Amino acid sequence: MNLVSVRIITDDVARLVAFYERVTGVRASWATDDFAELRTTSGTLAIGSTRTLALFGAGVADPAANRSAIVEFIVDDVDEAFAAARARGGDDLEVVQEPTTMPWGNRSLLLRDPDGTLVNLFEPVTEAALEKFAATSR
Repeated sequence: MNLVSVRIITDDVARLVAFYERVTGVRASWATDDFAELRTTSGTLAIGSTRTLALFGAGVADPAANRSAIVEFIVDDVDEAFAAARARGGDDLEVVQEPTTMPWGNRSLLLRDPDGTLVNLFEPVTEAALEKFAATSR
């Protein structure tokens, strides 16, 4: 088994896709107006409209209700990624925690997307963290 995708459900796909494109620098691939994917070398962030939920049944998910998951992206340089995200513009860049080196060895930037989901851009900086993520393409 292999985790390949995480999907976020939203009332405003275009707004959420624009945020993730700005933060990651990854261009989304649109299947329909209700569904887009940001594909990376190690996984995909899918963004779907609430209208897609009808395919799964009523009441299966609530948009903008996440308070427990963090979407994480490994980057080469957190400070550079932060500067690039700011330079790409947009007034929806809510910074929860500016770049900080965490006790487990990652330098981390914590943001909140327009729907309230936490987003962590991080880079391993200690020897142990670098070893842990050595096989992860960045």
